This record gives sequence, structure tokens and C-alpha cells, in this order.
Amino acid sequence: MTATSFSLMFSGCFVTLLIWGCTTVVCLVNEKLAVIPTTTIGYPSTEMMVANATHGKPPLPFACGNNSNYCLEYCEICNEFYHAPTMDCLSTLLEHLCLPKFVNPMASMNSTDWCTWGNVSGLYSNLSNCTEEISDCLLIPWPNLLVEQLFVDIHSRFFKDCPTEELSDPPPAIVFALVITPICLIPIMVSLVVLKTKNGDGSS
Repeated sequence: MTATSFSLMFSGCFVTLLIWGCTTVVCLVNEKLAVIPTTTIGYPSTEMMVANATHGKPPLPFACGNNSNYCLEYCEICNEFYHAPTMDCLSTLLEHLCLPKFVNPMASMNSTDWCTWGNVSGLYSNLSNCTEEISDCLLIPWPNLLVEQLFVDIHSRFFKDCPTEELSDPPPAIVFALVITPICLIPIMVSLVVLKTKNGDGSS
């Protein structure tokens, strides 16, 4: 069984580590992305990926987290293209590694299923975990403005038409009661005012 190999390319390439056996090597050439698939037999281990990423390279000039087996790869990408674990690097990693795992399954669903929490809770949780993992690896506080904006965009794209319990209309019976109550009170209040006025005139 063949699978796309996991390795960091030299001079201008990095691996988008999406899912086991289904990744692509993405090269940045003149600010354009070109997909260059490579094949190998079997699934490479995490140890092999780390060895490929660090082979022949000097130590990173900045601290890197260790909460994930992929932290070193994320930091190597930031060092290669941004020379530091910047917010721009985080944005690139989230765009290529986290968003597709959410957007692609959502796009394959019927839009009427987006508002059913049971259908999207797993994808939503995985997206949150992915953003947290990469942020922690780059030692960038999580949540942060970039992650918050990502979720704002997600909600505006997929969930803006979903009714919420706080904003949904109340049941018709409650609406009727709220409307009819003041209407019924008006003639009663008018009658009370008239009676009070007549009683006041009689006493004088």
C-alpha cells in the first residue's frame, strides 16, 4: 500500500502534515504553491519525520514547545520561512493544517446538517485542538486574536443562519399572551379613570 511521504523538502518546501498516508509536499516558489507528490511504501514513523526534518540543520535559534510529536516540524517551518515563530507563520500553519480538516468535511455535508450540533461537534473540537496544539508548539499564547478571528470566520461562513436558543422566537402562545395582555388592560384602566373622575365630581 502506497502513501505520500512525510519529509521536509530543502530550499523552499515544507510538508503539510494533514493525515496519515494522505499528505502532500508543498513548495513555495515565487509565492505560488505547487504540489509535488512523492510516494513511498508504508507509513513513516514520527521518529523518521523528526530525523528528516532536523538532519544536517543547526539548532533552532528560538525555543520550541514539546507538547506534540510534530512541534519540531512546525518550528522548522517557521524558521525556514519566517525565521521565527511569528503570527504569520501560525496563520500559515493553521490555514494548511487545521482548516482543511474542518472545511472539507463541512463542505461534503448538506448545509441543513450544519446546524445540528451532533453532526459538527467532533469537527469543531478537532479544529480547536489543532489550533491549540500548533500555538503551544510555537509558544504563542492560546487562545489568541488569530485563533479568535479564525472561529469568527468559521461561524460567519457555516453557522450564521443557525437559530440559537437565545435569539429564536418564543412559542406562539407566549407571543399571544404578551400581545393580548396590554390590549385587555387598556379598557380596564380607562374605566377606572372614568369612575374615579365621577366619584371625585360627586364628592365635590
